[in-house]
Amino acid sequence: MGRNASLKKSVKPARPLYILDDQIGFILRQVWQRHATIFSRDIGNNLTPTQWAALSKLFETGPCSQNQLGRLTAMDVATIKGVIDRLTARGLTETSSDPEDGRRLLVSLTRAGQQLVEKAAPNALVVSRETLAPLDARERETLFALLNKLR
Repeated sequence: MGRNASLKKSVKPARPLYILDDQIGFILRQVWQRHATIFSRDIGNNLTPTQWAALSKLFETGPCSQNQLGRLTAMDVATIKGVIDRLTARGLTETSSDPEDGRRLLVSLTRAGQQLVEKAAPNALVVSRETLAPLDARERETLFALLNKLR
């Protein structure tokens, strides 16, 4: 018993080397979860943040290839394909042949997709404002500058 008891009483470091609460990835995930909660409450329309990113980017840029849209929205090939498939099934996006390259498909908003973006955009701005609400203007500016540096 004496030997086993001493094993159970191993010395614990005063402070662990890795503290989860101090890690950038963990903090960013918590901030993302807060933002996602605000997003789902204010955007509605059963849109995910990735679907909204695709719709709003198409509204901003006009028709583009699925690969280009994926790059513009920071989504890998498989993710953007799934997003566009779901949006097309809902009648919000459509594909057509690229007149400059018949092998490539262009993704564009349908009229319903355009109307949805126009309707949801003011709410999306509210989502961003509420996510950043704990920060003053200077802190927001600093946060964006620092996050852009990390991209």
